[in-house]
Amino acid sequence: MAKIQLIATTPMGMEAVVAREVKELGYEDMMVENGRVTFWGDELAICRANLWLRTADRILVKMGEFPAANFEELFEKTKALPWPDWIPGDAEFPVQGRSHKSQLSSVPACQAIVKKAIVEKMKQQYNTEWFAETGPRYVIEVALLNDVATLTLDSSGYGLHKRGYRKLVTEAPLKETMAAALILLSRWNAERPLLDPFCGSGTIPIEAAMIAWNIAPGLRRSFAAEAWSIVPQALWHEAREEAFDLLRDDIPLDISGSDIDPAAIEVAHAAAKAAGLSKELRFSVAPVASLRPEGEHGCIITNPPYGERLGDEAEVELALRQLGAMTKPLPTWSVFILNPNKQLEHFYGRPANKKRKLFNGRIECAYYQYFGQGGLYPRQNKDSSEQKPQQTKL
Repeated sequence: MAKIQLIATTPMGMEAVVAREVKELGYEDMMVENGRVTFWGDELAICRANLWLRTADRILVKMGEFPAANFEELFEKTKALPWPDWIPGDAEFPVQGRSHKSQLSSVPACQAIVKKAIVEKMKQQYNTEWFAETGPRYVIEVALLNDVATLTLDSSGYGLHKRGYRKLVTEAPLKETMAAALILLSRWNAERPLLDPFCGSGTIPIEAAMIAWNIAPGLRRSFAAEAWSIVPQALWHEAREEAFDLLRDDIPLDISGSDIDPAAIEVAHAAAKAAGLSKELRFSVAPVASLRPEGEHGCIITNPPYGERLGDEAEVELALRQLGAMTKPLPTWSVFILNPNKQLEHFYGRPANKKRKLFNGRIECAYYQYFGQGGLYPRQNKDSSEQKPQQTKL
């Protein structure tokens, strides 16, 4: 199989998390940049990356990258790329675009030039003057940054946060990819209780259960590249069989979520059922002030509501103060809070041990990390290294 350069796109601040996931899949030849992790693989890597990466937004095939300060450069260098190797003659191939700090600032014009160049290249291969575009979909993106053009094919289709289990949503829901990142950053494992006291539609508890049981996040959905002739169906079958083989649903879980909104808990129950986890997760309607978590060395991982999700500033302050009061009698518990409020530590009642900047959508947040007494990182299971798929050496 040929070497292919792939790009896992990611929100700002989560590049290191995605890079760790890529490495755990066995792809160590990588480069980490703002908003993306570029790595080398083969056709099977397209399948495995889409199925397994919990925190990436999309998996793109990098077709080429080159300087492009004018339309002639963009046209000729785009045309020189091996588009017919990937795109069949009946394919639908729309072009999307973006431009930042580049002389070619008109995105529609750049899209049109790239489309024309690809058509000209494909005319040579398929000996035709017209393409019906009625077949499989190959979404092309031209991204210009500092007069450098990057041309990619989107292998994912829908964003990777769409796991397939959330049919209903609450107001301003947390993306599944962000929820998974919060859990991975916390270093939580299934030996410890986990609680989300502002669980909304239940995304953090569901993602935690999927991580604990090593459920590949893309197992319940399809991807654009499943219709691509260059990626044989046998490879998708191989990748899915690997995912089923590595699933560990015999691990006991102590994961719960609560919310003051009964409608949100209904959505959480429905999502857990769709994910096949309804018997493993506990959801309840309860204000944070009434919660009394039990057990030692547990984790609270949460995204307290703010802005459009929770009325005025007084309500936000009260919720954070109640969270601080609820966790005060839990010295061995670790608490992880994603929130944009600059006064969170004041309202919560103590400074965080560590803070990390993350973006929840376009909102700049901090991930406040409070480490419980007795060690944040308990000994891992001896079998933990066997729960991650390993890549055959390329």
